[in-house]
Amino acid sequence: MANIPEDLHYSKDHEWVRVDGNVAVVGITDYAQDSLGDVVYVELPKPGEKFAANESFGSVESVKAVSEVFSPVSGEIAEANDSLTDAPEKVNTDPYGDGWMIRVKMSAPGEVDSLLTAAEYEDFTKGDTE
Repeated sequence: MANIPEDLHYSKDHEWVRVDGNVAVVGITDYAQDSLGDVVYVELPKPGEKFAANESFGSVESVKAVSEVFSPVSGEIAEANDSLTDAPEKVNTDPYGDGWMIRVKMSAPGEVDSLLTAAEYEDFTKGDTE
């Protein structure tokens, strides 16, 4: 059973969002990191870059595949988790903590309301496994 924290919002692309004022912290879910296997490289955007909701902001390379990661919200990159450059395995070991990927200054905070709740995401991922 994947770890799905109640206080986060989720996308159908398996990203999570933690809202902190007008900033969204984004990473990939426990389900996603488990599906990918051992993460060996993470490509992230630079602060100041702007992305629309559902637009690819980077990629995660694992021993199995390279997967694009998508921003669940629109806005400007406030910070990228540069520690993942040297320690991409944090995505596997702590996807909701040290494995976060980007902080986005949201241009449309209401977009978060269209994301999945923990219960909805759990139901969504069950469709993949049953």
